Amino acid sequence: MSFRRQTRRGILKTGIAAGAGLALPTIFTARSASAFTNEPTGSSVTLGFNVPQSGPYADEGADELRAFELAVEHLNGEGDGGMMNTFSSKALTGEGILGKKVEYVTGDTQTKSDAARASARSMIEKDGAVMISGGSSSGVAVAVQGLCQEAGVIFMAGLTHSNDTTGKDRKANGFRHFFNAYQSGAALGPVLETLYGTDRKAYHLTADYTWGWTTQESMQAVTEDLGWETVNNVLTPLAATDFSSYITPILQSGADVLFLNHYGGNMVNSLTNAVQFGLKDAMAQTGKQFEIVVPLYSELMARGAGENIRGIPGSQNWDWKLENQLGERYRGTNVFTQSFGEKYGFPPSQAAHTCYVQTLLYADAVQRAGSFNPCAVVEALEDYEFDGLGNGPTLYRGADHQCLKDVVVTRGKENPDNEFDLVEIVEATPVEQVTYPADHPMFAGGALGECNEGA
Repeated sequence: MSFRRQTRRGILKTGIAAGAGLALPTIFTARSASAFTNEPTGSSVTLGFNVPQSGPYADEGADELRAFELAVEHLNGEGDGGMMNTFSSKALTGEGILGKKVEYVTGDTQTKSDAARASARSMIEKDGAVMISGGSSSGVAVAVQGLCQEAGVIFMAGLTHSNDTTGKDRKANGFRHFFNAYQSGAALGPVLETLYGTDRKAYHLTADYTWGWTTQESMQAVTEDLGWETVNNVLTPLAATDFSSYITPILQSGADVLFLNHYGGNMVNSLTNAVQFGLKDAMAQTGKQFEIVVPLYSELMARGAGENIRGIPGSQNWDWKLENQLGERYRGTNVFTQSFGEKYGFPPSQAAHTCYVQTLLYADAVQRAGSFNPCAVVEALEDYEFDGLGNGPTLYRGADHQCLKDVVVTRGKENPDNEFDLVEIVEATPVEQVTYPADHPMFAGGALGECNEGA
């Protein structure tokens, strides 16, 4: 138990002792003094999986939900156990969490912050969810993380890549396994230098919300360090589906590299428009071959983009081919891919992987702590080192609740073998290269605060 929590509880005990001759209000009875939000009292525990089932990130949300369902099966002792078999922690037994059967409820974030908060609130207040996970938008993640902090439940973020999630908007009750925009930049910088040199002019199309802003900021910083010039940065609405009007000015801008800071359906549409307008095969005004970079994408998005993804560099949190191509360091990848593939008929995306892993990490933390109390879970996860979940050795850093691990740099395959193998792994950038101080300027302005156990 941390000094902070000992002190807070010590004050409560001292106050009760000082007033021993008085009748105690119900709130100070032993039962309620130890209670927390949605404390499980029966034979089961409920988790809330809040994913985009509609909107531009719906494909990612569908894969997240598949992974959540698989994780629950494995926690309850059904199926082959998946990454519970390779996880360095052996606390999970396949008998639920602390002997309670795992149940779950779902919600649709609609890729909108307000809808996501409303959905999460319903799962907490009506369904008794003790943990919320999911989301494929950093705007959603930031909003729901804030709600969970207020409500006194744990938030295990799904797919969220904005620096702000564990930067200025970090919260003590929130944890992120997914990597972030700064880490994408740190991994991609040397690769972009090798591919395109140090004399380039960049044009950015950027989704107009926290993820797009911090991704653009990160990519501009790393490329300008290489010697590149930033020609323009144009913000695009998250709800946009046709990017033609944004593409036409680019060839006349003097730029020779286009950064598409878009994700999900937005990236599929903007990349398709860019290729349709001839950018991929064009010669820029600088005399160089025009290039396109997508800082964050996945096999799932590559399927949507089809042949347009060929040769496009980017980064990923994980890829289902990691263990086969890069070896035992990424153990857990193959057993998860096999479990997921046998259940659903195709390989999992990075969105599926991170949501599955977050569910196991939450369950493991509860099991090791011997309690569902969110403050006990926070303590179990802070500065927790683990392995065997597909990313290599990983640290859940206590200072900001950000996972630190290797980052995968990818590129669209020129000659893919099938529709599920559209990207090639260029490298797995070592964790040392993408680690940064928790108070780095791109992450400044936020404080974790104290965990909130709620009721």
